[in-house]
Amino acid sequence: MTFSDFALAPQLQASVRHAGFDQPTPIQKEAIPPALEGRDILASAETGSGKTAAFLLPIMNRLLPMQRGATRALVLAPTRELAAQIVEHFRLLAQGTSLTCAAVHGGVAMGAQERAFRKGVDALVACPGRLLDHMRNSYAELSSIELLVIDEADRMLDMGFLPDVRRVLAGVPKNRQTYFFSATLPPAIVELSREMLHDPARLNIDRKPAPAGGITHSVFAVSSQSKAKLFLELLGRAISGSVLVFTRTKHRANRLADFLDKNGVPCARIHGNRSQSQRTAALAGFKQGRFQVLVATDIAARGIDVEALGSVVNFDVPNQPEDYIHRVGRTARAKLTGDAYTLVSPEEEKNLSAIERALGRRLPRQKVEGFDYSQAPVPLRAPAGLQAPRRKHAASTWRRR
Repeated sequence: MTFSDFALAPQLQASVRHAGFDQPTPIQKEAIPPALEGRDILASAETGSGKTAAFLLPIMNRLLPMQRGATRALVLAPTRELAAQIVEHFRLLAQGTSLTCAAVHGGVAMGAQERAFRKGVDALVACPGRLLDHMRNSYAELSSIELLVIDEADRMLDMGFLPDVRRVLAGVPKNRQTYFFSATLPPAIVELSREMLHDPARLNIDRKPAPAGGITHSVFAVSSQSKAKLFLELLGRAISGSVLVFTRTKHRANRLADFLDKNGVPCARIHGNRSQSQRTAALAGFKQGRFQVLVATDIAARGIDVEALGSVVNFDVPNQPEDYIHRVGRTARAKLTGDAYTLVSPEEEKNLSAIERALGRRLPRQKVEGFDYSQAPVPLRAPAGLQAPRRKHAASTWRRR
């Protein structure tokens, strides 16, 4: 099957070809036909599965013949990065059409977003909190909404957005087509989907969440205080290309980024205390290759889309197995391959065991040859006089244990 087999308008067929899309992904094969028929969609889709195009193409196909000047599609996303990513994807697919889209999220001034409401862009991609801020004003009128997407619904739940989502739903017409995407379906999400959807096409809802098959997993046991030094060693000896690193807290993200910077590693950081301009600049620099390492908290786990990202590092083991899946899912996207490294301290072994139970297998343990695991730990800052390591990418000298 190719995209030409879908009943898409000629303009969209041309934009799909121009974007370099050829073979649709499994979720696109399953979701696009019923969506084009006007059905609601309830889908479980893993990170990197191509679900953004799976809901954008049917939306755009429906919007094309409509009169411009009214906002008829609304996409709700949990993070600023994901909202920006969806808008970027929309504009890529909208080339050659007159369709318009705008992002509505925090961290930036509301003026441009207000103008988008007043102008009536065809589609809005919004984070619930900022959208509700606008909905307190008369210009943010959503009575023309005909298509609604809830993207990453389980992440909305994790971030406490479910009450906000319900308030948004009260402000949009009940007579609409709704697409509901969630990587996992905990009870609260199932209940919300029942409230929102009418006789939906149910896609992959019994699928057990799992990382992409092209990921190679590696676990390194190390004390918490020695993680930074071991990660630096891995960068110098084994990991090449762009690396996305996840920490547990904003404070640890800052300290790790400072440590890497002082040791000659080009890096940037993304977390909730960074301004939107800082987060945008960090992600842009990472995508352009100016930074080898991007240090992030889980706020970015579902909003970073970097083409051919080679490696993801769990500097801290996530508390939930689902978070591990979403973190490592930033690599091996679109059937590519990638590496997932996890640094586990003794106090994190329970979390790692929970991840392994969820995956149904034990992740391979490895050690770095020549690294002195008994050496005195170093804090997450560069000691005075520490030499920056050479940035060569030698072959791995690990041994399994």
